[in-house]
Amino acid sequence: MLKGKIIKGIAGFYYVDTVESGIYACKAKGIFRKLGKKPLVGDDVEIEITHEKDREGSLVAIAPRVNELIRPAAANVEQALILFALKSPDPNLVLLDRFLISMDMKGIHSAICFNKQDLAREDEKENLRDTYSSCGYRVFFSSFEEGEGIQELKEFMAGKTTLLAGPSGVGKSTLTNACQSNVHMETGEISKKLARGKNTTRHAELIPCGNSTYIMDTPGFTSLLLEGIEKEELRHYYAEFAPYEGRCRFDGCVHIHEPDCRVKEALEAGLINRKRYENYCLIYEDLYQQEKNRY
Repeated sequence: MLKGKIIKGIAGFYYVDTVESGIYACKAKGIFRKLGKKPLVGDDVEIEITHEKDREGSLVAIAPRVNELIRPAAANVEQALILFALKSPDPNLVLLDRFLISMDMKGIHSAICFNKQDLAREDEKENLRDTYSSCGYRVFFSSFEEGEGIQELKEFMAGKTTLLAGPSGVGKSTLTNACQSNVHMETGEISKKLARGKNTTRHAELIPCGNSTYIMDTPGFTSLLLEGIEKEELRHYYAEFAPYEGRCRFDGCVHIHEPDCRVKEALEAGLINRKRYENYCLIYEDLYQQEKNRY
């Protein structure tokens, strides 16, 4: 028996990276189908070698999962690095908040990297740093074309499985290529007409970077539907609201229309970032519309 981690699944084969012997292409035993358990990228597994020469084996056991994601379908993600460009394209901060919330819902802590820092003013960078670091997120700035910030990100990801996500064209594949040399990820050009990158990643895949370090590259996204959360729960995913929770006039205050709301008072006093609050209101309204459409 060998232990390893599923790094890719294609056409019924699961490619398992083992510390001892490298990568094997494995078929899953029929018992998993009977149990209704589908192997996922990121699963820690045990395999039996069936053809050593052809590097083939059978997947015989899946270890209990720490977490499980639906989109992308993956397991055992230890942390997320959300990558946005500072310019070209401009960062969509509502989308950023949606991703942070979706990771928080799974108990996965996120860090944020803003690439192309050479295109932005210092005050723009400081505003973003202050906004998100005050909410408990680590914030990086980089310029991959200039080679800036890559070493710091390597140190952040060392020894862990990191989900790398963000819109297309912001540098995810460039960063992945900089962290290892075995797999070359195609980098996409920015569409001048739409100011968007071409999506070059088609499926979730773990890229081994050595020393138990894996990067999960994911398809770029332009929208993210939050699932499994009620609109009344949303406020709990905005850390800056926490000091005022339970201090509003009404129990269960959602901090939008209610009078004597301590969060709105903090907003007017400049203690809560207005853009973050506006993002919260937009996402709350989306959840409200989703709820209406269910009934």
